[in-house]
Amino acid sequence: MPNEQDAEFMKMALMQAHLGRDAGEVPVGAVLVANQQVIATGHNQPIGQHDPSAHAEIVTLKAAGAALSNYRLPETTLYVTLEPCMMCCGAIMHARVSRLVYGASDAKTGCVHSVMKLFDNTQLNHHTMVEGGVLADECAQVLKDFFKERRTKA
Repeated sequence: MPNEQDAEFMKMALMQAHLGRDAGEVPVGAVLVANQQVIATGHNQPIGQHDPSAHAEIVTLKAAGAALSNYRLPETTLYVTLEPCMMCCGAIMHARVSRLVYGASDAKTGCVHSVMKLFDNTQLNHHTMVEGGVLADECAQVLKDFFKERRTKA
């Protein structure tokens, strides 16, 4: 069961996912927090930005780096509505994010627990603490509704 604080920040990430959905992007949202304060938010933007790396996590990490004038983001927690892919896991590690909290699992591209377990690799030099499944049903439903609507339109 998620703690109250994790649930509240995940709800903020869900609001970001809705912004992405409204822009025609796959609805994934992220929020980066330090000392219980939001540092940056983001949602998927690869279509609108014409950038395959513009996933919610990357957008949020870039905004946080700019806000803090640092590419390292220690002592932070990243909340993401969907289990991060390999690219985003790498960025999270390189940014030195202390903790990752995600909502829905991603059986196709998730590299935290589903397809791979990158954060469990002891050969890597940074180890992010991970908690999955926070508001998982709500996070998964946003994605299900989005893809159902797209299939209906097609």
